[in-house]
Amino acid sequence: MKGSEKTFYLIRHCQAEGQHPQAELTVEGRAQADRLARFFAQVEISYIVSSPYVRAIESIEPTLKQKGLELNTDIRLSERVLGLGNLPDWLDHLERSFNNMELKLAGGESGSEAAERGIAAVSAVPHQSIVVTYGNLLALLLNHWDPGFGFAEWRNLSNPDIFKITHDGQSAIVERVWN
Repeated sequence: MKGSEKTFYLIRHCQAEGQHPQAELTVEGRAQADRLARFFAQVEISYIVSSPYVRAIESIEPTLKQKGLELNTDIRLSERVLGLGNLPDWLDHLERSFNNMELKLAGGESGSEAAERGIAAVSAVPHQSIVVTYGNLLALLLNHWDPGFGFAEWRNLSNPDIFKITHDGQSAIVERVWN
């Protein structure tokens, strides 16, 4: 590792019962969380931070126990709010927001705003960290380092998903490591 280089893992949460903050993992999601722990068994991890939402925390609990680390939470890792209320055409709005990062619906935040808070959160993590978040915010973070990562790539994310980011302070190498 070079002096200022930092490696961390961005994780999209496991399969959950819903999208609300208290949504728990499904039975399959719990099995996925156990698979995450097996994935990280031989990986040196010094720090784990998660969104405070239940599905994110439950996704990383087996890894926390395995590593003997304590959980850190950061509200800045919460999912992006696209807009207020039920949006029947939310997918169209989301796609447009990838093409225009300043697009902002009533009561929501733009892609730029969400990415900015996410970048602030991951900038604070030490080398060899795990960061647990949600699909849209994860995609916006990846787009920050790889502008080719957009709506189509977001649609291809899995639950869970893992990306290894190696950052030298100037540029980053983004590598999908979950299959």
